[in-house]
Amino acid sequence: MILTAGVACLIMVGGFITLVLLRVPVAFALGIATIPVVALDLRLTPFLILDRMFQSYNSFILLAVPFFLLAANLMNAGRMTDKLIEFARVLTGWMPGGLGQVNVAVSMLFAGISGSSTADAAGCGKILIPAMVAKGYEPRFAVAITACSSVMGVIIPPSILMVVWGGVMSISVGALFLAGAIPGLMIAAALMGTVYAYAKVYDYPTAGKPSFVEFISAFKGAGLALLTPVFVIGGIVGGVVTPTESAIIAAFYSFILGYFVYRTISMRDVVSILYDTGRFSSISLFAIGTASAFGWMLSFYDVPRLIVGALTALNFGTFGTSLIIAALFLLFGLFIDAIPAIIILGTVLLPVAQAAEIHPVAFAIIGIISLAFGLVTPPYGLCLLISASIAGLNVVQVLRDVVIVLIPMLLILLLIIVFPEIALWLPKLLMPATFQ
Repeated sequence: MILTAGVACLIMVGGFITLVLLRVPVAFALGIATIPVVALDLRLTPFLILDRMFQSYNSFILLAVPFFLLAANLMNAGRMTDKLIEFARVLTGWMPGGLGQVNVAVSMLFAGISGSSTADAAGCGKILIPAMVAKGYEPRFAVAITACSSVMGVIIPPSILMVVWGGVMSISVGALFLAGAIPGLMIAAALMGTVYAYAKVYDYPTAGKPSFVEFISAFKGAGLALLTPVFVIGGIVGGVVTPTESAIIAAFYSFILGYFVYRTISMRDVVSILYDTGRFSSISLFAIGTASAFGWMLSFYDVPRLIVGALTALNFGTFGTSLIIAALFLLFGLFIDAIPAIIILGTVLLPVAQAAEIHPVAFAIIGIISLAFGLVTPPYGLCLLISASIAGLNVVQVLRDVVIVLIPMLLILLLIIVFPEIALWLPKLLMPATFQ
C-alpha cells in the first residue's frame, strides 16, 4: 500500500496528539506515531527510520547540548547561583519590589552562563521563592515572576535552543546568540517594569540600598562566573571556537571555579552532577532523534510544500506570516518541549518564512521566543511546574499572575515581529559576513 500525504499526515499527527493526551512522554509519542505509517507504506522500512534518527545524532554541534547542561549543573551545585543572587541584589535590590527585581536580574545573569531555563527555575527558584514569601510577597507572584523570568535562559545567549536551531537549520549559532541579546534584555526590562507595578500596588518592600563595600564584595564573588559568557559568546563570534568547543570551555571553567576557586564542589558531587547531566541530556537527545524521524516523514510526504503553497496563496505578507509563525510556535509550545518543536515545526515553517522574505535569523528568534513562553504555559509549562512545586502550589492557583506577567513579554515579541531589525542589528554589526 502507498499512502497519500493527507492520510499519512492524519495518521501521524492524530496518533501523536492521542498519545500526548494519554500522557505518553513526547519523545516516545513522536516515535510511536510513525510506526503505523511505516507498517502500511511499502516504500518505508524500520531501518530507514532508524537511519534518520542516527543521522540526527551524527552532528558535532549537538555535543554542545550536554556540555551546556553540565555547565549549568556545575554552577548550581557549586552554589555559584548564590553569588549571582548577591550581585543581583546589590544591582537591583534597592528598587521597589526589591527581591522581585533581584529575581529578574539573577535570571538574566544566569541566562548568560547556563543556556537552560529549567536550570534557572530550579537553581534560583529554590533560593528566591522562599525568600520572597518570607519577606511578605504573595506566593503566587513569587512563582509567576520566577517562572517567567527563567525563560530568558533560552533567549539570552548562550542558549541550548539556539544551538539546536543552528544545527538543524544550518544557521550561524554566533549570529543567533547575538540576535537574542537585545530581545532578551528587552524582556528583562519588561519584567522589571511588571515587578515595579506589582510593588506599587501591593506595597512590596525594597531589599535595602547596598553600600559601596557590599557592591565591591558582591562583584568580586560573581565576577569570575560572569566571565563565562565572555568566553562562550566572544569565542564563537570571534571565530576562535565552535559552539561545541565553547560549551566544553563553559563546563570546564565552571568546574575550575567550583572545585579549585570557590571549593564548593567535591569529587562526590562531580559524580552525581555527571549522572544528572547524562540523564537529562539523553532525554533531550532522544527527543531530537524521534522528532527528526517524525519531521523527515512529513517531508517524505511533501507536507511542508503543501503548507507553503497554502500560506503563499493566502498572501499574508511578511508581517502576517510572522504573526502566523509566532502563533503556531506558541500553540506547539503549550503541549510539547521546545527541541522537538524546533525540529518538526521549524523545519516545516522555514520554507514558509523564506517565501515571505523573513530573514532566517529573525525567523529563528521569533520561533525561539515563542517556544520559550511555552515553558510557563500549561499543560507543558515545565518552568512553571518547577517553580510552583517549590512553593507547594498548584499550577491553577498561579495562572492569573502568570498571565499578567506574560502580557508585556508578549508585547515584546510583537515588537520584534513588527521591527525585526531589533534582533538583526547586533549580528549585522558584529558578524556582517553572515548576512552577505
